Amino acid sequence: MPETRFERQLDPELLPGLEVYRMLGFDETDFSPDNLARMRATLTGFMAAAQAELTDNDGVASEDRVAPGPDDNDVPVRVYRPVDHDPSTPLPGIYWIHGGGMVLGDLDGSDPGCEAWVDHLGCVVVSVDYRLAPEHPHPAPVEDCFAGLVWMAEHAGELGVDASRIAVAGASAGGGLAAGTCLLARDREGPDVAFQCLVYPMLDDRNETPSAREFAGIVSWSHEHNTSGWAALLGDAAGGDDVSPYAAPARASDLSGLPPTLVQVGDLEVFRDEDVDYALRLMQAGVPTELHVYPGAFHAADGFAPEADHSARFLRDQFDALARALGG
Repeated sequence: MPETRFERQLDPELLPGLEVYRMLGFDETDFSPDNLARMRATLTGFMAAAQAELTDNDGVASEDRVAPGPDDNDVPVRVYRPVDHDPSTPLPGIYWIHGGGMVLGDLDGSDPGCEAWVDHLGCVVVSVDYRLAPEHPHPAPVEDCFAGLVWMAEHAGELGVDASRIAVAGASAGGGLAAGTCLLARDREGPDVAFQCLVYPMLDDRNETPSAREFAGIVSWSHEHNTSGWAALLGDAAGGDDVSPYAAPARASDLSGLPPTLVQVGDLEVFRDEDVDYALRLMQAGVPTELHVYPGAFHAADGFAPEADHSARFLRDQFDALARALGG
């Protein structure tokens, strides 16, 4: 069988990340109940082992809180801040939404990244533990995310956050939810969002772009995984005519009035074209937008191969953009 472009152009330093995908069960291409249960259990074990190897970050304090959510559902959030932070001196804030294809992930898996933001940017981070599909389909995940953002803004004084400097950030499914949350904040006239950081966001349930079709059958986030993730969130509505832009932000007809944006995506992943198109449409709508497309990178390569030069460059670009946006 001839070598595919994915194999030929992949950054060799990122190869260890594909082994992590295999270990987590991504050789399976659908999120059937049995497969999903195995993947969730494997991911939980993997993250527990990874956390055990980390030394405690003595410079960051964390606290678990609860935000009131939709339909009387409590939404867990975790707050990270510098240990010596005096709340009377407000810091910029980042509201973080984890990834996982709409079906995986939790608060614990975000600890290292949220602590790194506190260390590098001197900010307060609030991470949200939204309900997952398929047990909780749309609109539960994005409404949970919006509720957490409302809570952060309303408690900004208590948290020591400058309410005028709050960024909404997310990766993969969390990037799509971040975009949807910013659309909700615009359309519901608050809370104010100073910046959105969309890290290889999952934006388009139609799964029809050239990159979505090209990257089928790969051991990463593939066309098949994407189909399964959207079906978990939207059921039979996925890919049809009646899908909310708050679920699939690529469906939004109007992107004006959104906050300045960073979009990051690899060039060897399903989300490449929908993310580039979203960034272009933001620019056309008058939204200041920074776009980075990383050659040789598959989906979430920075997280799955953290020792690679690509990953250091990816995080540096992210830190720099957030520092510029939230610097005061």
